[in-house]
Amino acid sequence: MKFIIGIGGVTNGGKTTLTNRLLKTLPNCCVVHQDDFFKKPDQIQVGEDGFRQWDVISALDMEAMVNTVKGWQENPVKFARSHGVNLSPEAEKSDSEQKGIHILIIEGFLIYNYKPLIDVYDKCFYISIPYEECKRRRSTRTYTVPDPPGLFDGHVWPMYLKHRKEMDNNCSRIEYLDGTTTKEDIYNAVYESVQNSLLNSL
Repeated sequence: MKFIIGIGGVTNGGKTTLTNRLLKTLPNCCVVHQDDFFKKPDQIQVGEDGFRQWDVISALDMEAMVNTVKGWQENPVKFARSHGVNLSPEAEKSDSEQKGIHILIIEGFLIYNYKPLIDVYDKCFYISIPYEECKRRRSTRTYTVPDPPGLFDGHVWPMYLKHRKEMDNNCSRIEYLDGTTTKEDIYNAVYESVQNSLLNSL
């Protein structure tokens, strides 16, 4: 059985922390990180706000991302092996995904804003945190391309609000998570929800 989980959320909301924890506890689990599909800096346009437009869908090679997801869908065993994922003995013995459960986590900040991806999810989660907390967390992070002064208020947060509204209209199956609660609480809520869905799917 194949099962795809979406872990979306605002920048610095805790998506990667949650994803990494789930990878360790869910069986035969692979991940596709949306951040791995950013285009090169010289391909990112400067918008009317004066900032390079990193927080928009056109900054990402979404076609390549979708093709990566399709690669997993076509052969999760082969995908797992090529990404160094340890499979259960049951899954390892067979090249058929009919044996055991195969899970893919798709993690990113705009994973519910691209129509070709919306229908692939069996479970959709989204972590949100308030403006002040998001700005505080963002200021403590070090990025490969450092944030220029004013980027958060001038581009990051306005784009988040725009895409959040778009996402709410695109996908009605999202389970929202409060990113201000403990990492443990967020993980437990997601793990329990996924386990219940897997049991119901068997």
